Amino acid sequence: MTMDNGVRAELTASAYCGVHRYRFPSPDAASLVIDLSFAINWDRPTASNLKWESPTLLTGYRHSTGWAKSQRFFFAIAFSHPVRSMEVVDSVWQRTEQSQAGEGTRAQLFFSIPSQQALEIQVGISSASVEGALAGLETVKGKSFDQVRREAEGEWEKELGKIRFESADPSLKTLFYTSLYRTALAPVQFSDARGEYWGPDGKIHRAENYRRYDIFSLWDTFRAANPLYTLTQPDKINDMVRSLLDHYQQYGLLPVWSLLGNETNTMTGYHAVPVLVDAYLKGFRDYDADLAYQSLLTSAAQNIRGSNFYREYGYIPYEKEGESVTKTLEYGFDDWCIAEMARALGKAEDEKTFRTRAKAYHHLFDPQTGFMRAKRTDGSWKTPFDPKFSDHNFDVAEYTEGNAWQHSWFVPHDIPGLIQLHGGDAPFIRKLDQLFSESSEITGENKSSDISGLIGQYAHGNEPSHHIAYMYNYAGAPWKSQAQARQIMTTQYNATPSGLCGNEDCGQMSAWYVFSALGMYPVNPASGVYVLGSPMFDQAEIPLAGGKTFRLEALNNGPQHPYIQSATLNGQKLKRSFITHQEVLAGGTLVLAMGPQPNTRLWRQKSGRPK
Repeated sequence: MTMDNGVRAELTASAYCGVHRYRFPSPDAASLVIDLSFAINWDRPTASNLKWESPTLLTGYRHSTGWAKSQRFFFAIAFSHPVRSMEVVDSVWQRTEQSQAGEGTRAQLFFSIPSQQALEIQVGISSASVEGALAGLETVKGKSFDQVRREAEGEWEKELGKIRFESADPSLKTLFYTSLYRTALAPVQFSDARGEYWGPDGKIHRAENYRRYDIFSLWDTFRAANPLYTLTQPDKINDMVRSLLDHYQQYGLLPVWSLLGNETNTMTGYHAVPVLVDAYLKGFRDYDADLAYQSLLTSAAQNIRGSNFYREYGYIPYEKEGESVTKTLEYGFDDWCIAEMARALGKAEDEKTFRTRAKAYHHLFDPQTGFMRAKRTDGSWKTPFDPKFSDHNFDVAEYTEGNAWQHSWFVPHDIPGLIQLHGGDAPFIRKLDQLFSESSEITGENKSSDISGLIGQYAHGNEPSHHIAYMYNYAGAPWKSQAQARQIMTTQYNATPSGLCGNEDCGQMSAWYVFSALGMYPVNPASGVYVLGSPMFDQAEIPLAGGKTFRLEALNNGPQHPYIQSATLNGQKLKRSFITHQEVLAGGTLVLAMGPQPNTRLWRQKSGRPK
């Protein structure tokens, strides 16, 4: 990009190093500012340093606090042309001086660059040390900006080639691949070129024979992004699991929301659990399975975020803990995942315990209103009750970033049981219909700004709603899921800078689109089941290990044809509204015939519904 001052700036990157190229309008204008005091949101620097190693090399660090309380960033900056002089704050820094330190060091660098030449900069980074940052520089030593850029383009071409998506509408291809791109931005590789990283225990660790990942936005990504990685990034899954287990060993608990070597303790549940269990049940096991299982039990036995009250009462009483309804429902799902892991490991008593705990949602369902409601310690409902009410004060809120309309559906592990509580298929379907047709008014003086992307009271801009459109399948009305999924894709996503209706949340918003555009979604993200919806492609392919391919075809598809008329899997009539992860991995072809009117007979019987 060319800036207002006439400087053309180009940026690219490798795994361990950022690479810049600057073209200045004249040699006299060759100057850059390094501002270690700059901060956004609530981040602020606590210590920083710049050290003059040579006329073409600077090293330093920036430590800061904010959402993550102890962020550490070390760097080494190599210049293609020597620094002529440097000004630190208001004084000229002569070459005889070696370093400048402070809470937020700022410096302006001046270069002597021959006319028509560009300034290229390589920036090695590390969370552990300057030595790690210098090692990052070594990985691009001797490479030009253009060479690094070509290598980066090749890596992204490989990444985006993990799903081949074809559509006669080029805007759909742009939207699909933009979404697929965003799913690959997190978690990030956190170990440096020497394998070292800053751990949540405040110590430097080395990842031996694997890559340490971080930025796990688990409250968001466990729903669809992490299941998607088992298809698009299977080579990274074991390292991601080992990263979660490293966090557990260094911190004492699995991460809730880990950011650059810190536990932020943000959001609810212990959702590293479904990520671990999903990986294990899908066959990713290059890690210590006993340690993984122990980490699940430890998460379930912690005494923070109301989990102690959850174990004591079977639910979290309103007066004991904020966000009591959401936390109860999410702990119940996580405990179902632990039961599944216990079953796989042959631990019958543990399985029984956690299956019982997973029924916690029964405590909070109010048959009179049809909502999950906050209860007091004596078992009485908290009153008054307004299902549209939202409070963003997490200490007193009943629901996390939402209201009863959005959170009362979170029982992904036992939707048939939830249907039964509603009184059967017909009243359950009516309640879902009302969700999408209800007024979009949100009440409350401190309502959550995260409630966005509203269709009725369905809020696609925040993750708790993401599985809901697919729940019609469980009640024998899959055509309604097809209609709602198509509506969400066409109204809540577009290929513009404002193309998302809510926070991306480290890939989850885009993962929902990737799955849904492929015509399927992991409603229960640890079950290995993909519930069918309404595809956006004409043809798609997922390349698999061993030279296999899972191919998807949508016949007669188009904007006015959202409904599945019939389906075949590998040439055989598909008699159910779902497929499994193992069927995808086996390779083959799923063909969906589309049409303008719903086929209300298709997959209506209980034998055709997901469990």
